[in-house]
Amino acid sequence: MEIIHHITNKVAIVGVGNVGATLGYGLLVSGLATEIVLIDQNYSKAEGEAMDLTHAVPMMKPTKIYAGNYQDCAGAAITVITAGAAQKPGESRLDLAAKNTAIIKNIVLEIVKFNPDGLILIATNPVDILTYAAIKYSGLHPNRVFGSGTILDTARFRFLLSQRFEVDPRSVHAYIIGEHGDSEVPVWSIANIAGMQLDDYCTTNHMGCGSNELNEIFVRTRDAAYHIIERKGATFYAIAAGLVRILEAVLRDQSTVLSVSSLIHDFYDINDVCFSLPTVIDRGGIQKVIKLKLADEEKIGLINSANVLKNMIKQLGLE
Repeated sequence: MEIIHHITNKVAIVGVGNVGATLGYGLLVSGLATEIVLIDQNYSKAEGEAMDLTHAVPMMKPTKIYAGNYQDCAGAAITVITAGAAQKPGESRLDLAAKNTAIIKNIVLEIVKFNPDGLILIATNPVDILTYAAIKYSGLHPNRVFGSGTILDTARFRFLLSQRFEVDPRSVHAYIIGEHGDSEVPVWSIANIAGMQLDDYCTTNHMGCGSNELNEIFVRTRDAAYHIIERKGATFYAIAAGLVRILEAVLRDQSTVLSVSSLIHDFYDINDVCFSLPTVIDRGGIQKVIKLKLADEEKIGLINSANVLKNMIKQLGLE
């Protein structure tokens, strides 16, 4: 008789602060995972979050949830890293990057020790730098280590465009590429609704949408986190939802196109840097990075974004 090996959809979450805990909840609600292990340097916090989540299981799909240590990463299809230091007042972005690079190094080495066969998803900021560092320190194939990238920026962009054009955000197709940060780039040249470019959609539907107005939408997209943090101190619902979407693509082997951060080679002469492009994700991680044909202005913006990241990689000694 043929033995059928059941694939366990186990997910490990390292770091159970706002993002990690919200991810745990979102993952439980989704029913995607058969097993969720929460790992944090504060074991008591991880234990408390696990206890709280397990009490919701009777109202959800059966899921094993518990607090653990790095050895519990063994057998996980994917480990999500949300752990890291937050930026303090007066602290530079480079200081934060240096601090979190050291944290990520230690975490990645522990994960690989106990789970050399799983995928690693980075959500900690600066996500592009830390994705690059995680690839270097893990020794894993670059297709198996990637970051949340601009999945959140892209969602914000689509939402704000949907408000302007009065359609469901899921019917707006547009991407933010490059760095998850101030140098990110909106790809206006392929943004569309029902296959119609935005200016054509505006004209056909008698809607005004000048370049200044569209640029304002991008600025609101790029700066959204600042405004949310100013009001509530942190952002975590939407990024957790984005991480759940990435996990769905992996665990269900969907070959979904998502704007995640990965190691880029030979794209407009850009090499050896991590940033976001539309990327096909499946059970094996990154299946393919889609090399968009960009307008000249977008190409210049992306090269600038790559240079910003490369400069930080150099300053951190990660080359």
